[in-house]
Amino acid sequence: MSDPDLVDLRQRVKDGDRDAVDQLVELAGERGDLAELRQLAEDGNADAAAQLVELATELGDLNELRRLADRGDRDAADQLVELAAERADVGELRRLADGGNRDAADVLAELTDEQDEAE
Repeated sequence: MSDPDLVDLRQRVKDGDRDAVDQLVELAGERGDLAELRQLAEDGNADAAAQLVELATELGDLNELRRLADRGDRDAADQLVELAAERADVGELRRLADGGNRDAADVLAELTDEQDEAE
């Protein structure tokens, strides 16, 4: 998509064109454009928020997932727990558990038990 076409698409989004929003979300996902998805998500678009979580997960962008999880995005929190568990990132799991994430607390307990058994 050319720059003028993208400008036109964004204008259609601002004008409330639902089809344009869907197109922009899809395009931003294909382009790996976190900033565009972030803006659309902050404007309240649930599809953009879901695509943002998916893309951040694919990229291993823990900072973006943290930002989203800290703002209450449950899918982002779930992905962050999963990535932290895969990496055995006790610090991240503890941070999430301290923030009230029950899944993180459960994974943290499992990792702690495994470490205790290994010693």
